[in-house]
Amino acid sequence: MQNTVVFSELSESKLVGTNLIHDMEDKLWIIHDYLKATLDLQKSYANLKGKDIEFAVGDQVFLKVSPWKKVLQFDRKGKLSPRFIKPYEIIERIGRVAYRLVLPPKLKKIHNIFHILMLRRYRSDPTYVITPCEVEIQPNLSYSEEAVKILARKVKELRNKRMSLVKDLWNRHGVEEATWETEESMKS
Repeated sequence: MQNTVVFSELSESKLVGTNLIHDMEDKLWIIHDYLKATLDLQKSYANLKGKDIEFAVGDQVFLKVSPWKKVLQFDRKGKLSPRFIKPYEIIERIGRVAYRLVLPPKLKKIHNIFHILMLRRYRSDPTYVITPCEVEIQPNLSYSEEAVKILARKVKELRNKRMSLVKDLWNRHGVEEATWETEESMKS
């Protein structure tokens, strides 16, 4: 339970003059100490989560798209719009928390100096790059996918019947994209 400071207590004695002033000053110092303790506690919590972010000239960073810029510059808004766009190169550090970026001509209306909180580090990872493979698209805009091998089998019991399921590995996909299909649909 939290401690509370009461300025005037119910009692028969009445404080007047300097006694009243000294009593109020003491209670104000108690309040001040409580506020300082709370502030220090919140500061310690924030320091645990906080991290120092720093970029060097030549680093690649993503640029955060703020809501007003989404509407004015990037033509898309809503839940599925990107929060960060393209990696841009840092060309200059300005002060401790600002950076100048190389922006394309399409973004010429935007000032090219950004606060550090508007940037996110870009780490080049070749596994993120998706290589397109050639797919034969049929006239009805579909394509056929073939199962390469069966990875697992299981029988799922419903109320009054049993379904045989197989986990199939498809020819253009990895193991993590294998799907469970009914055995009857795979035979046909």
